[in-house]
Amino acid sequence: MAVRIRLSRHGKKKRPFYWVVAAHSEAPRDGRFLEKLGTYDPLTDPARIELNMERVEYWLQRGAQPSDTVKSLIRQYKRRMKVSGEEAKVS
Repeated sequence: MAVRIRLSRHGKKKRPFYWVVAAHSEAPRDGRFLEKLGTYDPLTDPARIELNMERVEYWLQRGAQPSDTVKSLIRQYKRRMKVSGEEAKVS
């Protein structure tokens, strides 16, 4: 079974908050997942992205396919860490 890195929606109605998770490709969007890799809050300005990059890299090396949105979030996170001069946060 293929593994995907994707978003799982949480929060209230009209107040979305997402977990970035590694899950089987056939599992429902908000269903079972293998591991929580981070969070994404689109309502803050700028949107807050927290990722455990060690675990994201682990799953990518094992063949997990990120969704288009998660691929974009990873790119943004790396860019922000590069600009701020910080190491990627391990959360």
